[in-house]
Amino acid sequence: MATPDNQNRFRSTIFYALSDPLRLEIIAYLRDGEKCVCEIVPPLELIQPLVSRHLKILKATGLVKCRKEGTKRMYSIADQRIFEMLDALTSELIKTLAKEAFKSTFC
Repeated sequence: MATPDNQNRFRSTIFYALSDPLRLEIIAYLRDGEKCVCEIVPPLELIQPLVSRHLKILKATGLVKCRKEGTKRMYSIADQRIFEMLDALTSELIKTLAKEAFKSTFC
């Protein structure tokens, strides 16, 4: 049974995986469905090893899953509910948080 401490540690791991803008771009690109690394690289204008490194982190947290298809590795979002969380970060919420973060520098 997962303890609250273990749950918080895993949440922290998930938020770490989501803390990189490139990983967020990869997740957004996978919103449309399963993709091969070779399909992810061009639109993100990144090199393949970098994309693979970020996919490895996303996969390790369970955010992304992978399956082999011949010589290709196909990646997809493990659970679409992750988009509910990401979509909850509306521009209004982001603006409010940024404003509070700015104010806290003077407190």
